[in-house]
This record gives sequence, structure tokens and C-alpha cells, in this order.
Amino acid sequence: MASFVGAIAITDLVKTTLGPKGMDKILQSTGRGHAVTVTNDGATILKSLHIDNPAAKVLIDISKVQDDEVGDGTTSVVVLAGELLREAEKLVAAKIHPMTIISGIKLLRALTCYLVLISI
Repeated sequence: MASFVGAIAITDLVKTTLGPKGMDKILQSTGRGHAVTVTNDGATILKSLHIDNPAAKVLIDISKVQDDEVGDGTTSVVVLAGELLREAEKLVAAKIHPMTIISGIKLLRALTCYLVLISI
């Protein structure tokens, strides 16, 4: 359950930067000079975080892969994955087995791919 908390915290951090009313974040470097950066770019925020939580690290890795492959949508992919984790946390709390939850997410992914293909 602690992994859920860390990942959801990352999601909540970058979610507020989305949209036309997205908020800027102030980042202060911990290195020499203590440089201060103001940004609302999710990728920049995620790159500056030093995280020990495994689930939160996965979200940051998802953002890096999205940036490398597409160059855009880094915040959106983190928010989507984080919201899936938020819902999975509720299901685990309701005593639903994690493998059942994973099967449902895989089914959702397959259905989404099918819907994208038929809409082309």
C-alpha cells in the first residue's frame, strides 16, 4: 500500500500543471548554488525528483520513455497511469486480488487498442 501512496503523490504533483490554468512549480536545486527554476513542464519536474518509492520510479520512467519516443505527453501519461493506480488501490482495499486487477487492466488495454484501430 505504501507504493500506491508514493505514486499517487507524484501524480497529484504533476496533475496541477496541466491545462490552461496549470500552475507553475518552484524547483530549488540541492546542489551547489541552489539554483531556482520555475516551470509547469511535467517532464522537467519529474526529472528533478529524487525518489526511493518503486511505483513512483516507474511513473518517472514512463515519463522519460514518453519523452524519448514522442517528445510530448509526459505529464498526461503519468496522470493516466497514476489514476489507474489510484483505482487499483481502491480495489486492493476491497480485497480484490492484484492478479484480477491486472487482468482487467490488460483487457482494458486490448479493448482500447481495438477501438483505436476501428476508428482509423
